[in-house]
Amino acid sequence: MGEITYSDALNHALKEEMRRDEKVFLMGESIRGGIYGVTGGLSQEFDKRVIDTPLSENGFMGAAVGAAAVGMRPIVQSLASFAWVAMDQLVSQAAKMRFMFGGQVNLPIVYRWGLLYGNNIAAHHADRPYPMFMNMPGLKIAIPSTPADAKGLLKTAIRDNDPVMFFEDNNLAGSRGEVSEDPEICIPFGKAEVKREGADVTVVTIAGTLRPALAVADELESDGISVEVIDPRTIVPLDTKTILDSVEKTGRLVVVDPAHRSCSVASEISSIVSQEGFWSLQAPIQRVTSLDCHFPFSPALEHLVYPNEDKIADAINLTLE
Repeated sequence: MGEITYSDALNHALKEEMRRDEKVFLMGESIRGGIYGVTGGLSQEFDKRVIDTPLSENGFMGAAVGAAAVGMRPIVQSLASFAWVAMDQLVSQAAKMRFMFGGQVNLPIVYRWGLLYGNNIAAHHADRPYPMFMNMPGLKIAIPSTPADAKGLLKTAIRDNDPVMFFEDNNLAGSRGEVSEDPEICIPFGKAEVKREGADVTVVTIAGTLRPALAVADELESDGISVEVIDPRTIVPLDTKTILDSVEKTGRLVVVDPAHRSCSVASEISSIVSQEGFWSLQAPIQRVTSLDCHFPFSPALEHLVYPNEDKIADAINLTLE
């Protein structure tokens, strides 16, 4: 084990998997220069397997579908907000092709999406579109929130034979944590992790909201409130059992999700618990999400839009009233 950053953990996963399988290659804009530090040094070792692409997401994300169909294992990098310009390739091709071909073709593609919300980059770059892709069968979706999860989940994604939407919260890029140096350790999809055990309230977090939720849980502990914090790690497949088991113990649920409130991951988890864990609930489920509006450029206004520690604490206290 060694303590490294979230970005370095992703870099190590890419390097290990490219050494393991020569069919793995990278595509994206400015990746040979090591954008965000994640792809740094890879072009020096793997050269032609690290490909800088033109500014045409629809083109190179479609090229990944063709490459995967003939046996390669492409990893494609872009910002999450740029998924919109490649929707035809993502939804009409990558998500559907294996189904439409009766399973005769594998599509081992990893689409790595950077989430840049909360950094005053305005509406065109701050989207968190992962809930929309939950609605499209054929895509697996991973959202790591720690360095260890980033490495373990990315390695699993690269080895998977289905297309994976892999969302990386760039607010976590410099966060540090213990990460195994074993190149064979992968984290299975569909297995949530209880990041903090508790008895009074269950808090399920998505992406970078794990950190403020843990901070609130630590603060409330001094008031005698025991908060259990769960990170699903993947939302397709979603580990509903771990969440339902926790709610059965605590009787209360708060879901924290940086995406918009309507039709969010928080909405889906709330619906599942309402249907399958209704008799365990002792209070209404609370959702802490971004507002249903675009992110303003103004720093003073932007931070009013998305979840923070105060909003999480208020939601927890509402379940205890």
